[in-house]
Parts: sequence; structure tokens; C-alpha cells
Amino acid sequence: MHIDQQLSRRAFLTRGAQLALAGTAAPFVGSLGWIGEAAAATATDYKALVCVFLYGGNDYANTLPPYDAAGHALYQRYRPTLALGRDALAATALRPDQALPDGREYALAPALSPLLPLFDGGKMAIVLNVGTLEQPLTKAQYVARSAPIPPKLFSHNDQQSFFQASNPEGAETGWGGRIGDMVYAGNGAAALTCINASGNAVYVSGRQAIPYTIGGAGPVSLLRESRTLYGSATAAQTLRQLMTEGGQTLFADDYSATVRRALDTYGRVNGALAGAPADNFPLFPAGETLADQLKLVARLISASADLGVKRQVFFVSLGGWDHHDSLLTKHPAQLARVAAAMRAFYDTTMSLGVADKVTTFTASDFGRTLSSNGDGSDHGWGAMHWVMGGAVKGRRFYGRAPQIGSNTSDDVGAGRLLPSTSVDQYAATLASWFGVADGDLTTVLPNLGNWDRSGWNLGFV
Repeated sequence: MHIDQQLSRRAFLTRGAQLALAGTAAPFVGSLGWIGEAAAATATDYKALVCVFLYGGNDYANTLPPYDAAGHALYQRYRPTLALGRDALAATALRPDQALPDGREYALAPALSPLLPLFDGGKMAIVLNVGTLEQPLTKAQYVARSAPIPPKLFSHNDQQSFFQASNPEGAETGWGGRIGDMVYAGNGAAALTCINASGNAVYVSGRQAIPYTIGGAGPVSLLRESRTLYGSATAAQTLRQLMTEGGQTLFADDYSATVRRALDTYGRVNGALAGAPADNFPLFPAGETLADQLKLVARLISASADLGVKRQVFFVSLGGWDHHDSLLTKHPAQLARVAAAMRAFYDTTMSLGVADKVTTFTASDFGRTLSSNGDGSDHGWGAMHWVMGGAVKGRRFYGRAPQIGSNTSDDVGAGRLLPSTSVDQYAATLASWFGVADGDLTTVLPNLGNWDRSGWNLGFV
């Protein structure tokens, strides 16, 4: 099922205004677009969803290796050059409150050890074998092509988009943005409902809730506060007037209104962040891309009361996960970056007193093959993800543990996992916690209705 992507005249005009800003003035406005401020927020509390997207396809088998003796032996058999030794996993073996069937056990990769106390403390949960699906799918249906299969499987761009938007590359809206649409009209600062801290991503694009894009150091001002344009102060002043004063057409009026709202939002965000300086957030490692993004998100969350916003959806990301080679050296370093940044973020939400109001979760293009290509792994499908936050029902696994090996009922080739939990179910669970009504879930997630309603909410939060 494809999402209706028809835009209203006003949205079309405003998006046109954004495109017109794509040259010299683009950094200041980002993707602000069509934003109308609501008079007051109807929610009485604050909640935030934070998506941590790992671009390139994270290797699931060395992120959450099997730890039980039988499972680890199979894991080592099918990736002899890549498997992490069982002795090396003893310190990060997971001891859930509810054991998995058949004696199955997992460990966190040693590089993820900073997150182990969160799991042990019930503030982190593991969701098993999550991936893009249009409906429940068996291996027999996949082989016979007798049921819908997500288009362009194993393609980075398309599966990134399908994970974020339920549609391949070219989608106009993502499910984070559509969640934002549901709370947009009642959010006190509607322009700040969806915030992208890492560049372009369809995940936080809604029909009304257009993402506010922000740089690592904060919002970027009009023309970067430059007083000259091509060396001319007059040219800079003239451009500012053209951008804000409107004109004789509907397009010009919408364009100038967009710019004025962008300027107003910039002033509000910049002022709020001035009251939450980066030096007040010392837990984050310095000079790390993901840590810098999450630090900015933490600063914005700390200023949410000043900004008058009650519901926010954030997007951060880290690239560099396409490990066709050098997996044993590159992958642990990447996981260590994620662990340090996410642990610092959780501890910061604790110090702010909002840990139970912020839920953070991982996402990626796809998992990778269990079989090695010698020095790395190739594009796969299902993957393991984790969710953390004070509201998470942690120290548990959710979903079904896949069989380990080649040519199993969970494997579509080379250890590519056929997902047993859909992104839609994963997303619906998060959306329900955020406050999206059951009757609105299929608007946010158009494929969700293909699953039995009893399976919509996985229960991890």
C-alpha cells in the first residue's frame, strides 16, 4: 500500500519557496516549510522519540552474538573468520528477566558494554529480527514470490527509505513525521515538533510537521549572519527584504511567510540554547559525530519548557556501517561510538529528570549476511535493534529469536534473516507510547493493518 502523497496548494507553494531558498540562503531555513503555530499545547506532559539511524546496514550477528553453547557453535561455524569468541562475550552476556525458549542466549558485542547496565537495570530492551515488510511473510511465499515483498531489497537507498517511510526512495513522508502530524495541531511550538540533527532524512517529514533541520552547533541563521553578499552590503540587505516582504502573488506571500517564521523560530531556538550551553552537558565524548548530535538533542529537550513544546520527534544518525571488509576492526569502533553516545544521552536525561519521558531506539537500512565474504559481510534484511529509556520495559527480549544457519526457515540466503517482526510493529509500539491513538496508527503506518491487531504493540514500552 502506498501513501497518498498529494500536496495541497499551500503546501506545494511553500515547498516551492523552500526550493527557491536552496541556493545562498538554504542553510538558514533548512526544511522548515509550512508551519503554523498552535495557540496552546493540549498535552500536559512532555515526551520525545529519538531515532538513532545507522546508515549502511549494521551487522546483526556481531552486534548481538549468540551466547548459548549450541548457538555460538553454529554462529562460529557459519562465520569462522568473523565470529567473536565465546570467552570474549562472557562479560557482556545478557541475563533477561524472562529466558528465551530452547535455552537461547545472546550477548552484547563487547564494544557495547557501556549499555549493559541499562539492560540489567531494566531501562533497555532488545527487539529481535526487525525488518521491512509489507505484510507477514513466510519463506515459502518469499521463494515463490506469492506475496508482496518490499521493493528493491538489499538496496541501501531504498531500504533506508522503506525503514523510515514505508516506501522506497522518493517517499514524501516518514513515519516519524506522520507521528508528528498527529500531535502537531496541539503542540505549543509546532515548528519544533520534528527535528533533524543530521541532515536530510525522510523519517521526520510529515504532511504538516515539516522537519526543522539544525546543525551540530545549533540553528543556522539567515545567510549565516553575513552582512554582505558577494562583497556588497546593499545586496545582502536587498535579499533580506525580498525574502521577508512578500509580493503580488500567492507564491511570494507564502515564500515570505515561510522566511519570517524561520527567522522567528531561529531566534527562539537560539535563545533557548543560550540558556542550555554545551558546557553544561559534560558527559558526551568530544569530537564524535553521533555524540554531538545527541548532545544537541539533550540541550533542546532541557529547553522544551522554555520553547513551549510538549511532543518532539528527533532524528540523529551515524554513517559507516557498510562493512564488506575489515569488519573485525571497523565494526567494534563504530559500536563503541554508538554505546558511548547513547549511554551519555541516557545518563543526561536522568540528570535532567526526564529519562521516563524520552525513548531512544536504533534503526538501520537492513541487517547483513551471517555468512562471511572472507573479511566482512554483505547486504541482508532482518536485524537486531534496541530501545532505551526510563519508560522501557527492559531486561527483556521482544520478538522471536531466529534460527542460526543457512537455508533455515528464517534464512533467505547466505544468512539473510527473513524478518519476523516488521518495522511497522516496531514503530506502532513507539507511536502508541508517544500518544498516537489506536485508530490513527494505520494512518501513520499504512501497512500495519496487514497484521493482526493483537500484534501491533510489541509491549516493550
